[in-house]
Amino acid sequence: MKTHLAAAFFLAAIAAIAAPAAAQTGIDAANLTETVRTLASDQFQGRAPGTVGEERTVGYLIGRLEAMGLEPAGVDGGWTQPVPLLHTRLGSPEKLAFDRKGAATPLSFGTDIYVSTLQPKARAVVANAPMVFVGYGVSAPERGWDDFKGQDLKGKVAVFLINDPDFVAAKGEDAFGKFGGRTMTYYGRWTYKFEEAARRGAVAALIVHDAEGVGYGWNVVKSAGGENYGLVVPPEKVTSLALQGWISGETATKLFADAGQDLEALRVAARRKDFKPVDLGTSFDAEVPVTQEVVQSQNVLAKISGSKRPDEVVIYGAHWDAYGEGPPDEQGRIYRAGANDDALGVAGLFEIARLFKAAPPPDRTIAFAFWTAEERGLLGSEAYAEKPVFPLEKTVANLGLDILQTAGRAKDVVLVGKGQGTLEDDLARVAATQGRTVSVESLPERGLFYRADHFSLAKRGVPVLLMMGIAGASDLVEGGKYAGQAWVDAYTGKCYHQACDAWAPDWNLEGAVQDIEIFHQIGDELARSARWPGWRAGSEFKAIRDRSAASRK
Repeated sequence: MKTHLAAAFFLAAIAAIAAPAAAQTGIDAANLTETVRTLASDQFQGRAPGTVGEERTVGYLIGRLEAMGLEPAGVDGGWTQPVPLLHTRLGSPEKLAFDRKGAATPLSFGTDIYVSTLQPKARAVVANAPMVFVGYGVSAPERGWDDFKGQDLKGKVAVFLINDPDFVAAKGEDAFGKFGGRTMTYYGRWTYKFEEAARRGAVAALIVHDAEGVGYGWNVVKSAGGENYGLVVPPEKVTSLALQGWISGETATKLFADAGQDLEALRVAARRKDFKPVDLGTSFDAEVPVTQEVVQSQNVLAKISGSKRPDEVVIYGAHWDAYGEGPPDEQGRIYRAGANDDALGVAGLFEIARLFKAAPPPDRTIAFAFWTAEERGLLGSEAYAEKPVFPLEKTVANLGLDILQTAGRAKDVVLVGKGQGTLEDDLARVAATQGRTVSVESLPERGLFYRADHFSLAKRGVPVLLMMGIAGASDLVEGGKYAGQAWVDAYTGKCYHQACDAWAPDWNLEGAVQDIEIFHQIGDELARSARWPGWRAGSEFKAIRDRSAASRK
């Protein structure tokens, strides 16, 4: 990409923001506003990976970072890390059916079933593959749980329930309390289930849709229209899944009934330790044309080198991408530009970087990661975690900003992922200096902890903390929890991932300023100390971090 040309194109905008900033000593709402208005403008075309919008975005980011005096932290001494993406789109299915004893039940794409592919092939084919119900599909030896019981899935279709085995378990059932109750673990995420099916050689994986269990309706499931994105991988690492996706609840009920099974009874059975996979006596047949392309995208990485222990790194992260161009909304807007999700997070990183540059050099290196393709499945951060610029065992923490509330000052700060790590103690302590308390996310069963870029580093053991405004109702100074919930409902119900996620003059960024200041202080303390935050006992990531403990002595 012609990032230097793009950078030059935006020098005037950069100068307008950077020039007055030198005299400022705190997070400045006006700077946040100016950055958001720029990145969410039509000039950036919705910031979709692999587009002109990306070229302009990357150039703008580099120009801003250079103007602040940060150092490049990308590959080969540059500002970027390449992230090649596989982009696939299904055509009209030529065959899509369940078959039982020679009797085919045709399926309607988007109504009965929704699937996509991450195989770089011209056709997605599943030929007469036996379907096996594997309950919640959890293999968790550390929790004494195994849904597979040695079942061979090679060449078969794994059928799953969504969420964890204890999501709706009652006291007295085997699963009760095994996976945190209503708080989702990674075992409950659809991504884990597809990964586990592929690890076991399945040719396809289908999840029974349940709006309560997944946290959204069928309309969200099918909204991608057969598109998918994944990292480009060598042939030997391509997933075994020709197709992956969902079955509607109604279609699944009929599938099980036709197989002589009661889906509701099997939901209960799947909450027992002695559950064994059930052969549905049905095969899945699919043949779908696929168009594919490789999209060249980039993470943008910058740093302030540590003066004493530069190999120890505190990383701040936010994603620069949004959803690009889409159908016009009622106001005729075609760009889904993610003003809050996550241009505001990017703006927050710029403000934090400005404050660090104005202060004495830190002991440890402070890095700033602007991730690509978060909206396509956390792919930019995943690419980094697979090939990190800074060793993960020496990465002190990752602090992520992804959606901040824009309704004003709050009496509390919302914690995502309670009980995971010791950084939540830092959050509570620093929030108290602002006169604020900590509230726990209101819908932990939706698994927000596993749905933002910090997770790519968390699952490799790096301690993390996420600031996400939609995780719960803030207790606003004006209006309390009621007003906080009204903001969450309005944003998620109308503008989340839509064209109306745009900057508006009625934004009140005082609460966002508070949250960004908390992250700045936590990072500042970590960067000027020798302390290593960690994971709590019971976290699924503690053992991973513990394995590299010797490197941090």
